[in-house]
Amino acid sequence: MKRIVILGGGESGVGAAVLAKKQGFDVFLSDLSEIKLQYKTILQQSEIKWEENKHTEELILNATEVIKSPGIPDKAPIIKKLQHQGMPVISEIEFAGRYTHAKMICITGSNGKTTTTMLLYHILTKAGLNVGLAGNVGQSLALQVANSPCDYYVVELSSFQLDGMREFKADIAILLNITPDHLDRYDYNFQNYVDSKFRITQNQTEKDAFIFWENDPVIKSELIKRNFHSTMYPFAVERSEKTKAFIEQDELIIKTLKTLFTMPTSELALKGIHNTYNSMAAGLAASIVNVRKESIRQSLQDFQGVEHRLEYVATVKNVRFINDSKATNVNSCWYALQSMKTPVILILGGTDKGNDYTEIEELIHEKVKGLVFLGLDNKKLLDFFNGKVSAITEVTSMEDAVKASFEMGVDGDTVLLSPCCASFDLFNSYEDRGKQFKSCVRNL
Repeated sequence: MKRIVILGGGESGVGAAVLAKKQGFDVFLSDLSEIKLQYKTILQQSEIKWEENKHTEELILNATEVIKSPGIPDKAPIIKKLQHQGMPVISEIEFAGRYTHAKMICITGSNGKTTTTMLLYHILTKAGLNVGLAGNVGQSLALQVANSPCDYYVVELSSFQLDGMREFKADIAILLNITPDHLDRYDYNFQNYVDSKFRITQNQTEKDAFIFWENDPVIKSELIKRNFHSTMYPFAVERSEKTKAFIEQDELIIKTLKTLFTMPTSELALKGIHNTYNSMAAGLAASIVNVRKESIRQSLQDFQGVEHRLEYVATVKNVRFINDSKATNVNSCWYALQSMKTPVILILGGTDKGNDYTEIEELIHEKVKGLVFLGLDNKKLLDFFNGKVSAITEVTSMEDAVKASFEMGVDGDTVLLSPCCASFDLFNSYEDRGKQFKSCVRNL
């Protein structure tokens, strides 16, 4: 009997274990950390053998195939041993894809993927399609394939998930943009990260669709180097002869073989140029799966946005507070700053992933009056920004960060939490960081 070993007992690992068990395999799950109670319960109910706080090598190295959590780097000792043995190590998404004929709409990019994923899921759900939300958001794809199969899945994919995918195919692949991120996982080689993102197009045929931002410089240069079999759907603000979604006279226009869709940009629920791109990408995908124009229009008008992504929290004594905790890279912060219309006090800091802050230097000079560094090690930030902003302060708790930024603010200012960094030095996750921010703001 084929033995499937799963490394990582979180959402994706437990989902993969449940599906593997359902398919009749001998299944074992191992996590180097403690497994959360909710996942232990699922493993016990499904009668799956598991261990926590260790990797017992004799129970892992005898696998036929290994499914690893996207959070485990390839340089982890157990992964190196498996690779040395020539053991196939795949992702949960790759595994789940084997057991469903559903249409896969997959979204990746350095920024905007969660918003685009949630927006597209919103459009398809409101249109009455039987659709699941998976990948980096929603329930694990494998768990849904096992327990509640859908006709369509909208899947947000990180580069880490794409790295573990071999045979999986996206029926519709969306690539929003590529800017440096997670370079610590890619040997500080940007091309390795770029290659990872482009895996979203692998295995596509002429029946499939590839939606991408036409003016992204990295995507542009890669298109020349690569061969694509899928039908191309580029989007951009200004159209070229190939553009399928664009803006003309303040109208969003989507033009595919079957559809001509128009709506005033003023009616889009999501504001800011980066969100216009997200709306274009989602609108194109919805048009390709034949959602009615009226239904797309309605959904683009009433979408509520994503928590921790440019989320308005409160106004205290005429100082606005915006939670953009999901900005874990410099380019995300660039988008956030670009959309600000008032003087900004910016909260930055956390676990640096090889960041280059020159990208936001000009916007900081233009819009930011004060910086609050929230992290255990702010040396890189201090070295870079010293002398570039008049007010700079360092803190090591969210409560102090909110107090310090509020004290810097005057009537009409905006306090923006857009950290550019991962959260793991002081918080459990970017969600934890964002929730703490909101709670401290409400306690002012």
